[in-house]
Amino acid sequence: MTVLTQSPAKPGDAGGPAGGGRRLVDMVLRARELSILGALIVLVVATTIANPRFLSEQGVKDIFLNASILALLAVGQTMVVVTRNIDLSVGSVVGLVAFVSGKYASSGDRNLVLIALVGVAIGLACGLVNGLLVSFCKVPALVVTLGTLYVIQGLDHYIAHGEQIGAADLPSALLSLGNDAVLGIPYLPIITVLVMLVIGFYLRSYSSGREFYAIGSSPEAASLAGVPIRRRVLTAYLVSGGLAGLAGVLWLARFGTVVADAAHGWELKVVSAVVVGGVAIVGGTGTVYGAALGALLLTTIGSVLVVLKVTPFWQDAITGVLLLLAITVDRLLALRVTRVLRARGRKMRRTRDAA
Repeated sequence: MTVLTQSPAKPGDAGGPAGGGRRLVDMVLRARELSILGALIVLVVATTIANPRFLSEQGVKDIFLNASILALLAVGQTMVVVTRNIDLSVGSVVGLVAFVSGKYASSGDRNLVLIALVGVAIGLACGLVNGLLVSFCKVPALVVTLGTLYVIQGLDHYIAHGEQIGAADLPSALLSLGNDAVLGIPYLPIITVLVMLVIGFYLRSYSSGREFYAIGSSPEAASLAGVPIRRRVLTAYLVSGGLAGLAGVLWLARFGTVVADAAHGWELKVVSAVVVGGVAIVGGTGTVYGAALGALLLTTIGSVLVVLKVTPFWQDAITGVLLLLAITVDRLLALRVTRVLRARGRKMRRTRDAA
């Protein structure tokens, strides 16, 4: 989509076509997020009618706990995808961080903050490698992150040597982070929501945050406007890697027992959550809130199928259908928005010529 570059008027000018385009895109995004929320509500109500125990206190807690890590990864992935890139290494980073931070935590009475810093530092290092190769070396993101996916997996297995980390080896403070709550709300969803709000506010309210969308909408126009494309793409990968590192620590805290292939295959779940949440795979549009809702929807579908005793095969099948549907809807909406903006531009030109 090129809605940010179709008029010389200032993007914030409500009277110009760019301002109208932004309002139109915002309206479409809100509609996508509301539709996801509506589908989620319908799914929960229908399942509760079929099995009233689905909405028990423990059932709701499990859904939010299970969705927290996926939503956190989806938030980081969103920053990458809006710049027309992708990060397929996040699942491997989670596995590596979960095991390495678990080894570090079990080697002595480690402080919780230090454990988290170790995990985030490993994630940032992985994000830095991805970001440098994509932004400065101009290697396609799909190739880079697919390669680092396998490299990180191999490194994880080399470090693990078939070893398993058990909950009995971990500090009680770390396990409390993954299972305890404040005012009845588990810590993990609180952390995810805080991260989502901070990044969502930054992308929406700061000019540097909006530059990520400008890059995804039209890299050529963004370059002409003076946007530091390489720096922004590198930043996106650093954020994605750092959040994957944090997710690895939370994975360790949540499950306690960790082996070398933790979060194996999660990169596809993360991309699915982002796309289902309304983030355009071609970049330029989408919000972290929609991505988080997409993660919650996919997690809820998995819980529903378990409650209804449906074979796990259907979870993957439904996820695939939702992914195809989301991409199709995104394409149709993009074409619709483009037509509307072109019609508005022609109307304004006719009005200006008549004057």
